[in-house]
Amino acid sequence: MRQGLADAVTMTWRNLKAMSRNPQVILFSTFQPVIFVLTFRYVFGGSIRVPGVDYVNFLMPGVFVQSVAFGGMNTAAGLAEDLSKGMIERFRSLPMARSAVLAGRVLADLVRNIGVVLLMVGVGFLVGFRIQGSAGEFVLAMALIVVFAVGMSWVFALIGLVSSNAEAAQAMGFPILAIMVFASTAFVPIEGMPGWLQAYNDFQPVSVTVAAVRGLTLGSATTGQILGALAWAIALAAIFGPFAVRVYRRAR
Repeated sequence: MRQGLADAVTMTWRNLKAMSRNPQVILFSTFQPVIFVLTFRYVFGGSIRVPGVDYVNFLMPGVFVQSVAFGGMNTAAGLAEDLSKGMIERFRSLPMARSAVLAGRVLADLVRNIGVVLLMVGVGFLVGFRIQGSAGEFVLAMALIVVFAVGMSWVFALIGLVSSNAEAAQAMGFPILAIMVFASTAFVPIEGMPGWLQAYNDFQPVSVTVAAVRGLTLGSATTGQILGALAWAIALAAIFGPFAVRVYRRAR
C-alpha cells in the first residue's frame, strides 16, 4: 500500500509538470468557466428570474459544479494521449502499481480542479456573488465539489482508456457532459422545465450536486440533499474506478 501511494504521488507530480508545460490546457480550464459566468450573469441573467434569490447567487454554485464536470475532459484526453504515444506501455513495463497511472492522473486533475474552483469563487465575488450560509456550510459545499470532481474524473478516465486518441476522447466525452450539464439545473430553475426533464433532474448527479452546493451557499440545504450529492460522488468513483483499472490492465 505504501509503495502504491508513493507511485501515485510520483505520477501526480509527472502530470502536474506536464500541465505546467502545456499552458493551453491551463488557459482553457480557467478561461472557459469565466466566459460561462460572464455570459450567464450579464447576457442571460436579466431574462432569468428565480423567486427569492438573486440570479448570481443561484448561478455560481452551478458554475462551480459545471467547471469540475468539464474538467473530466482533461482526464480523458490526457490518458488517451498517453495511450496513443505509447506511454502506457512504458509505464506498465516499470515496477510500479498498476493503479498509480490512473490515480496520478485523477489526483493531478483534482489539483487543477481545485485551482479552477477557487478562481471561480473569486470571479463570482467580483460579479456580485455572496454567501448566504455560514462559513462552515460554504466549506462543506467546496468539499462536495471536490469529491464530485474525483468521481467525474474516474468516469472520464474510463472514456480516455477506450478512446483511440485525445480528439476521440473529447468527442466521446462532450455529449455525455452536454446531457448532464446543459440539461441540468445548473443555470436555470427546475420549475420552468417540462415534467419529464424535471423527473430526470431529480436524480441525475449534476443536478443533485448543484442542489446541495446551492443549498449550502444559500443556507437552506437539507441533510437529504447533502447525502444525495455525497452518494453520487462515491458511487461514480466506486463503479468507474475499478472498471477503469481493469480496462487499463488490458489496454493496448
